[in-house]
Amino acid sequence: MNIKAKKKFGQNFLKDESIKQKIIEAMPNDDLTIVEIGPGLGDLTKKLLEKEKSIIAFEIDVELCEVLKNSFEDELKSKQLELICDDVLKKWQKENLIGKRYNLIANLPYYIATNIILKALSDTKCQNIIVMIQKEVALKFSAKVGDRDFSSLSILSNMIADVKLLFDVGSDCFDPPPKVTSSILKIEKKRDYICDLLFNNSKEFEEFKKFLKIAFSMPRKTLIKNLTQKYNKEQILQFFTEQSLSYTLRPHQLSTDNYHLLFKKLK
Repeated sequence: MNIKAKKKFGQNFLKDESIKQKIIEAMPNDDLTIVEIGPGLGDLTKKLLEKEKSIIAFEIDVELCEVLKNSFEDELKSKQLELICDDVLKKWQKENLIGKRYNLIANLPYYIATNIILKALSDTKCQNIIVMIQKEVALKFSAKVGDRDFSSLSILSNMIADVKLLFDVGSDCFDPPPKVTSSILKIEKKRDYICDLLFNNSKEFEEFKKFLKIAFSMPRKTLIKNLTQKYNKEQILQFFTEQSLSYTLRPHQLSTDNYHLLFKKLK
């Protein structure tokens, strides 16, 4: 059956077998259920099933859902595979996607990649994340303090996870080839979470995200100048003095821990 990638879903089918194998090898070696977002033609799904993994797959494309139902008829009957033919973002409840602990694997369309990763980070049932996304986005999530790409996304992810960009995937590995380079990003949730905002007060976590948006609103300006758009300058200067921080720091130069402390002081 000849299936063409649909532009409206941002589809690019991975065809390189060596890359598929490297993604599988990057998965944690545990017995947790795997949630796969966008299984497509089922290539990774097949490899995961061969490893006797239990999978819940979300596929938005009705045509691809029919392909998957035919390809994995036995696995669907045995309940090793559960296929949900719907938009995963509609199914994602306020807190958790499914009612048990799981690992996430996905080849994400670029237009929803950031939203999906942030959802997974805030989902307390999600333990580990392996995603293929645009390299530009992967760099923002994996950047460390001082890096040019260090951003609010870096802070949000590094607060609760160890984030690594594993390797790049060239456009020639896909059909059709995208116009950008992709990267495999591995996100492992920390067991001793640095920040309790996310899990104890979702409203406060939303406020923290707004705080970061203001902090990084003008990356080339000083952090103090950005924050004084909304927050009390005297309190900000007092914090910088207490922490022996330079008043000329740019947003990408302040550590995740200090952003957390500064937010708690200003709120």
